[in-house]
Amino acid sequence: MNSLDMLQQAQQALLQIFSGIDAQVKENLQRVLNSFRDHNVGSHHFAGVTGYGHDDLGREILDQVFAQIMGASAAAVRVQFVSGTHAIACGLFGVLRPGDEMLSVVGSPYDTLEEVIGLRGQGQGSLIDFGIRYRQLDLTPQGTVDWQALSQSVRDNTSLVFIQRSCGYSWRSSLSIAEIAKIVEIVKQQNPNTVCFVDNCYGEFIETREPTHVGTDLMAGSLIKNPGGTIVTAGGYIAGRADLVEAAACRLTAPGIGSAGGATFDQLRLLFQGLFLAPQMVGEAMKGTHLTGYVFDKLGYPVNPAPLAPRRDVIQAIKLGSAQKLIAFCKAIQRHSPIGSYLDPIPDEMPGYESQVVMAGGTFIEGSTLEFSADGPLREPYVVYCQGGTHWTHVAIALEAVIEALAVVE
Repeated sequence: MNSLDMLQQAQQALLQIFSGIDAQVKENLQRVLNSFRDHNVGSHHFAGVTGYGHDDLGREILDQVFAQIMGASAAAVRVQFVSGTHAIACGLFGVLRPGDEMLSVVGSPYDTLEEVIGLRGQGQGSLIDFGIRYRQLDLTPQGTVDWQALSQSVRDNTSLVFIQRSCGYSWRSSLSIAEIAKIVEIVKQQNPNTVCFVDNCYGEFIETREPTHVGTDLMAGSLIKNPGGTIVTAGGYIAGRADLVEAAACRLTAPGIGSAGGATFDQLRLLFQGLFLAPQMVGEAMKGTHLTGYVFDKLGYPVNPAPLAPRRDVIQAIKLGSAQKLIAFCKAIQRHSPIGSYLDPIPDEMPGYESQVVMAGGTFIEGSTLEFSADGPLREPYVVYCQGGTHWTHVAIALEAVIEALAVVE
């Protein structure tokens, strides 16, 4: 069977799943529209201020709109956040104090957080440098949360439990909202004062509820991922309990300024419009991951998640087994990207990553992972992580080329 026939077969097999995703997009979009209407969003909210960013009406309304959509008491949506990692770091440094303990309950954190915590690197002002203790619960051999260990792991000085929703660069299932709710419940039973903090990157609008709808105290993410709808040029967010959001904002700006500062650099229209587009863009990305998983499962490659399994983020992992295949995969994706199709991805060092990484990212916004991209660390077992996709049909076109490129490598 050639690549085109294989993709057409996959599309037919996934019709019912695609229909279900469309229904979910509608529900999430309704939530967005309700919040826009409740806050009387108008074109006058697109006009930002300059300088310190004081009394920015559009920014203040955007925070309120975002908080309502996410089921949070407050939010800080800022272009000043460099990345999701930066937003998460502000949350961690905002909540934790010397002598406190941070407990990661889903195994090792994403590569870029290792230096924030202090697991790699020295002298950069990590959490460990400031006397914050770190502990983690490893996953079970099946790659799931160790529920038994979790029920006995929260101590009196465990100030923060860290929950990474997405699989990151690990071969595990990303967390569902139901699993996050269960983690929060178990943690609060042991210590009601422990802050439950979710790294929500790649997870926004995947389901019809967010972590803050189910008791999470604080969460953070990137605007060049899901909630930016593929058009926001930079930034991130913190959402959750109002006092914790303000503490995080004080780490972004300064104590005494917190969320009251930060000019929006004429980006407000994009921030509002990206949020409006986000449910649809996430839905397209989910269809693309189903298509990718289905095709590569049929080709005999291990895939995560499974082709017909419910999606929990916008990432589809494929275990390719060799560096040559990983590079060939990314080159084929790059050649079928709208931007930089003439470039050849090569493995290289990336700030914050332990291994060399090869990345295909022909996106309009640099580093945007809600636009279609693929990357992977150059280490065993050579897993490629496909992310995003503004049109599932674009994913289908690129996959035809990927299948042919891998056949040559074999």
